[in-house]
Amino acid sequence: MQFLRNIHYGWVVVLAGTLTIVAVLGLGRFSLGMLLPSMGSDLGLSYSRMGFIGTGNFFGYLLGVLISSRLVKRFDYRVVISSGIFLVGTSMILVGRATGFWPVLFAFFFTGIGSGCANVPVMGLVSQWFGSTLRGRAAGLMVSGIGLGIMITGLLIPAINDWATAGQGWRTNWIVLGGIVLVIAVVCSLLIRNRPSELGLKIVEKTVRKGPKKSVTPAPAKPFTTEKRTLLYLGGIYFTFGFSVVIYVTFVITTLINDYGFSEAVAGRFWVWFGLLGMFSGPIFGSLSDRIGRSRTLALVYALQGLSHLLLALNPFAGSIYLSIALLALCAWSVPSIMAAAVGDYLGPLRAAAGFATLTLFFSVGQISGPALAGIMAEGSGSFAQAYILAGLLAGIGAFSSLFLPKTDK
Repeated sequence: MQFLRNIHYGWVVVLAGTLTIVAVLGLGRFSLGMLLPSMGSDLGLSYSRMGFIGTGNFFGYLLGVLISSRLVKRFDYRVVISSGIFLVGTSMILVGRATGFWPVLFAFFFTGIGSGCANVPVMGLVSQWFGSTLRGRAAGLMVSGIGLGIMITGLLIPAINDWATAGQGWRTNWIVLGGIVLVIAVVCSLLIRNRPSELGLKIVEKTVRKGPKKSVTPAPAKPFTTEKRTLLYLGGIYFTFGFSVVIYVTFVITTLINDYGFSEAVAGRFWVWFGLLGMFSGPIFGSLSDRIGRSRTLALVYALQGLSHLLLALNPFAGSIYLSIALLALCAWSVPSIMAAAVGDYLGPLRAAAGFATLTLFFSVGQISGPALAGIMAEGSGSFAQAYILAGLLAGIGAFSSLFLPKTDK
């Protein structure tokens, strides 16, 4: 008990943030990849309509991002995050009750709104609670919730399918997962605190400083312009991540089943491993970015992602599919954590949430365009190989661009 009392409450906020990411992304968004094949079969969805379901979700996500900063200013982090999670859980249950393409699209659109309203503020909490020496690690731990959520869906969805009514397992899964998200909404509303001062605490730093090294006074016009340009440049890099990685996670299970002949059960086991390895992505590369810098780490991560996309598209040797999934899982979910840490480095804690919201707009545009374009390309060619090659090229552009990010003073 003494050990628990010695833990800074900032790490409790990280735990709540991890649960938030589990709910709104791991369960609320990326469960679609596992459920899409059976949904498509039951509802008679074409590849293009499958892609538009993902795109509809990201339009909602974009709207959630746009309003999140204003909501945080009015209601603060705790209320906005827990309300966003609640919206995600409720809309997931509605997806499970939907009877056709348009009702699914409409309900999943609101899942996206809730995800944007919860995800952006919870990543902004990192800069409220942690200094630059621990910011990447804390954000990385939060983002590990994506992998944990994916692993949960990989284990839970096949189990529910076994006892659900034949052909209707996807409906039961959406309803059960939505119920889990609603429970998480209650837990997070009890755990999250907006900033250390509410509890009489100071920001978490690796070393105790006798005096502040950085001025918190407003920056003059020229530095502010430089910061704005850097934010836009960082947003462009984040766009390539949104475009490429969402193509992969939306259609990889469909690709394994339809293109490579895997059974749904075997594809589900791939999803479990994808989630398990993904849990280490944020902590590993987030901590690495604290050591060697955000720029170099982002370049490494994007390069590995690009290789992963190409391996899945070309399948050049035995085991390349396994390597593709392992590579993407180990590095993909580190990008949001590094971006959250980077925006805190460039803008400081007071403007970090608004800055991350701006970055997420770029990410959202990538998410919107990626699945829709991939679905259209697959409709014409009969497979997603061309879409994965395009995603690999975009990831390569992200890797090259990351090398030219300006340095920050810690």
